[in-house]
Amino acid sequence: MLPRSTPAASGVSSRAIGALLDALTVECHSLMIVRRGRVVAEGWWAPYSSSRPHLLYSLTKSFTSIAVGLAIADGRLTLDDKVVDVLPGHVPPDASERARQVTVHHLLSMTSGHRTDSLPEAWQLEPDDLTKGFLRVPFPDAPGARHAYDNATTYVLARMVERVTGRGLPEFLDERLFAPMGIDHAEWDRVAGGAAFGFHGLHLTTEAVAAFGELLRCEGRWGDRQLVPQDWVRRATRKQAETLPAEVGGGGAEFLQGYGYQFWMSRHGYFGNGANGQQCIVVPDHDLVIVLTGAMTDEQSMFDAIWDCLLPGLNHSDSPEDDEILAARLRRLSLPPVPGTADPGRSARVRLNAPQPHSHADGGSADSSPLPDGTQVSLTSVNCGWRLQLGSAISLEVGYGEWRESSPLGRPVVAAGAWQGDTFVADLYVITSPHRVRLVVDGDTATTTWNTEPLTRPDLELHLRSPLMTRPDVA
Repeated sequence: MLPRSTPAASGVSSRAIGALLDALTVECHSLMIVRRGRVVAEGWWAPYSSSRPHLLYSLTKSFTSIAVGLAIADGRLTLDDKVVDVLPGHVPPDASERARQVTVHHLLSMTSGHRTDSLPEAWQLEPDDLTKGFLRVPFPDAPGARHAYDNATTYVLARMVERVTGRGLPEFLDERLFAPMGIDHAEWDRVAGGAAFGFHGLHLTTEAVAAFGELLRCEGRWGDRQLVPQDWVRRATRKQAETLPAEVGGGGAEFLQGYGYQFWMSRHGYFGNGANGQQCIVVPDHDLVIVLTGAMTDEQSMFDAIWDCLLPGLNHSDSPEDDEILAARLRRLSLPPVPGTADPGRSARVRLNAPQPHSHADGGSADSSPLPDGTQVSLTSVNCGWRLQLGSAISLEVGYGEWRESSPLGRPVVAAGAWQGDTFVADLYVITSPHRVRLVVDGDTATTTWNTEPLTRPDLELHLRSPLMTRPDVA
């Protein structure tokens, strides 16, 4: 999809890229660096690999923005179109005057008049119609007054695109964007009713995301075709609203540079951002695209490492030997395997001891356990590894000293484990996502915990089904 080059041939210091790898203190799953349209460095931390699509979380929003731009270019939508006019069947009878003034521009720039993410309240108000729920949530401010990160705005945009084009969002982007770019593996998670979330849920490979970044760097041009109007890319990727310290990005410097049309402004260029560190960073002044996926808890430190290590290494070439040392290092990347012994023939049959649900102040409850309390856990030694049975629905292969793959409910799980004295420990990677489950069997009980809890429901069985279909319980 993208041509390859060595760092030296593209004016990038391979030692600077090595310094970036050293400086990354967050959990990364993949890294791809593109300079002047050519991939100069790429790596995947095993068990992640180049062919796997990865859940992008809110980086999906940037793709929805492009869909809106295409609908506008086709004359089917304008920035001034109001939600209530395009989606009249989803307007509550008591919609406020401010709700009736929300336009495409307000949704794209997240300046609808809400002060916080309206998604949880909107879904609570209207479980079967998030658009109607969005319009029912009170608007403390006039549309356009201020920015507030609001997932529901992008959901409404997706429904508006579908209404005016007569196509589902995935089908529309397949036809107009992905197929012309040679991307044939886009996967979409969906709300329970079947519609694509729009604000999250897109799965793509790292290279597909890098190609998207390169399309943006070239202002919508792909080869000899102008797939996205140049004016739209310029408009979407420039500041449309000031941003305030918020939960997104932890209030780090990168998230205080302003917001475009479903893109964040940066100290250098702009970026599409997804929870847990799914990043597509475009730096036009340096002809640079950087893509990372991972399970990050400190995204700002990742940005700091890029700016501190990589930018000073541009327009500096190291030796061919340095390039090869870097390439060999990138081929060896791996997440830490579970240490311990195989202890062949040893088995276990226990029940899960899950934490009890705790109550929220709003009267609801939360249970972050991947599996229900009391789930039967059966571990059997087979083929220098184990067969792991979790309840009646999930049966997995677990490797010792190697990753083994299973797809019990549709989506793959890659697992490895070991005995540590009398305790068995295994990591179960939901490999098309940032998430993994740590299983610990100790005595007559077992526990399971997420490395980073999914933003949708924590139920492991749900995340092993493709497509994931649920209500968007985004906190």
